[in-house]
Amino acid sequence: MQKTNQPIWTKNFISVSLTHFFVFVTFYALLTTLPIYVIDELGGNEAQGGLVVTAIMVAAILIRPFSGKFLEKTGKKKGLIAAASLYLLTMIFYLTVSEFEGLMALRFIHGLSFAVVTTATGAIAADVVPAQRRGEGLGYFAMSMNVAVVVGPFVGLSILQAAPFETLFIVLSAFMLLGVISSLMIRSSGEKAVQKTEQKAAKVSFHDLFETRALPTALIASLVAFSYSSIVSFISVYANSLGLGGVSSYFFVVFAVVMIVSRPSLGRAFDNKGPSIVILPSLLIFAGGLILLGYIDSLWGMLLAGAIVGLGYGSLLPSFQTMAVQSAPEHRSGHATATFFMMYDTGIAAGSYVLGLMVSMTSFSVTYQISGILVLLVLGIFYYAYTRQQKTRMVKERAEEV
Repeated sequence: MQKTNQPIWTKNFISVSLTHFFVFVTFYALLTTLPIYVIDELGGNEAQGGLVVTAIMVAAILIRPFSGKFLEKTGKKKGLIAAASLYLLTMIFYLTVSEFEGLMALRFIHGLSFAVVTTATGAIAADVVPAQRRGEGLGYFAMSMNVAVVVGPFVGLSILQAAPFETLFIVLSAFMLLGVISSLMIRSSGEKAVQKTEQKAAKVSFHDLFETRALPTALIASLVAFSYSSIVSFISVYANSLGLGGVSSYFFVVFAVVMIVSRPSLGRAFDNKGPSIVILPSLLIFAGGLILLGYIDSLWGMLLAGAIVGLGYGSLLPSFQTMAVQSAPEHRSGHATATFFMMYDTGIAAGSYVLGLMVSMTSFSVTYQISGILVLLVLGIFYYAYTRQQKTRMVKERAEEV
């Protein structure tokens, strides 16, 4: 029992969480404001505004498989500092962009560093959190991203109400500078088993890029991300269509508050009682929130849906990430994290495109209802896969006892 009392909030954990927070503040601030920049400053159209969002996700998906190998060679701390510094440098270069093509190239470069930074922070967080409290600890760690979902757009849109885009880019560069400083405060951790393995072969194998043991969990998480993309990509547009344009930011505020309040107890439940006790109810609640969104027509309906979605989805990402990391050896935590987020990013990117087509062919209401039904299907897939895994484990344990 003493091991379970090992602290989560160490200097390393706080530093990596702050780095993660500043990265996602800038990420979500740009996600919200760059489409406006394309249309108002560069003379582009709505389709081009959407492409600047897609570009960074495509780059992240492409580089994810290589980020685990990169971190294995450099060491997680050194790789994080290098990638965070490139992320900062790219952020500064937004001040020089004057054409759409240049912005697209910059977004692609930004996606490369974004993928490595977020892989490194996730892997380091998994290393520094006590193994017996990993569900709880990674739950707290994921909150840094969820809070950034609110802070980033709020900062970005607030600055644009009073100042030009140049000011926005300077402020976001300052945020990312703080992120780099936070990364410098992390002490090396969990990297002892790495150095000897990289001398074996010059060839790059599937094992070098992916952690196969994390793939089943990552695939299930990608389906959840597919449905969640309907929130990230369309909630503000949906609110505008309902005449609730000013409410979309409050949706995320309620989402974040409910998530923050519920996360500690759900994280402890994950560690003490296992994944299914958290994931199954969370999937059911998340599905209910999405389906409810298809029927709302008022401010209170939007806020209620935000609370339900926050309660349901808020614990799914850290829970699935914890399962992915736990499925691999400690020295492969970077590969497991990279594999997990590659599939998660793919789900977001694919969902944004496919559900966007669905909206154009049907309506927001139908799209949210179908997204909720998909989550219910995921619930069934997870229940089947997890119970089968548990039965296999019990058979092996009984065989070992005999």
